[in-house]
Amino acid sequence: MIGSIIGDIVGSIYEFDNIKTKDFPFFQGRQEYTDDSILTLATADWLMNGGRSGDYYLRYALENPHPMGSYGTGFVQWVHLAQRGIRRPYNSCGNGSAMRVGPVGWACASEEEVLQKAKESAECTHNHPEGIKGAQATALCIYWARKGFEKEAIRQAISARFGYALGMTVDEIRPRYSWDGLDRAGNGGTCQGSVPQAIVCALDAVGFEDAVRNAVSIGGDSDTIACIAGSIAEPLYGIPPAVRSQALRYLPEKFAGLVEHFEGKFGRL
Repeated sequence: MIGSIIGDIVGSIYEFDNIKTKDFPFFQGRQEYTDDSILTLATADWLMNGGRSGDYYLRYALENPHPMGSYGTGFVQWVHLAQRGIRRPYNSCGNGSAMRVGPVGWACASEEEVLQKAKESAECTHNHPEGIKGAQATALCIYWARKGFEKEAIRQAISARFGYALGMTVDEIRPRYSWDGLDRAGNGGTCQGSVPQAIVCALDAVGFEDAVRNAVSIGGDSDTIACIAGSIAEPLYGIPPAVRSQALRYLPEKFAGLVEHFEGKFGRL
């Protein structure tokens, strides 16, 4: 699951200051983990300890109220209502469901369990069909990569199951992509407008760091796209120990400890 967090940290300074190049320092002093990492850690905590996913998202948001970049508007409103005992998903198809789902792909023992847990992780807030689909597609990519599926097999299976168009290369996506989606014909903050691109960034890479660089370089919601791409790239390529160690230094001790605990239970590459 550390791959999600690394992507988030690396992309954190480019979310509202997009760059269209892979040539940038991978780790920089002004980077931070964002809400993407916080809610990914909440997912991991839920999977290890059980209960309802929404309880964990609420608790982590309340305990960490001001992350870099802040939480999404819809999620903030959900938190306010949930504090008053009103737990109501808000029909979101935002890519928040996909950026926090990474641990599901590591913790589950079958495709059926992956799909169910990804749905559970999403639907407490993101109950729009596209929000659930984005979480399920991301988690299945991770699960299949852990099981040794070839990249082209993953590409074809995800396209067939979820209808995502994954035929473009990163170099083809980059000049045509922005916060307004591909060719300004969508919304780069939605699952349907960013998860396919994140998957391509992971599958078209030559290694973990290259996948994250791909994700940052296409622009748009850089930290979240890199978080999703990083989550998939981790089981595909593994993470160099030096990169993992450096990323953990960005986290407070309690978060780094949770990563270690999760990996001790479910494994890492």
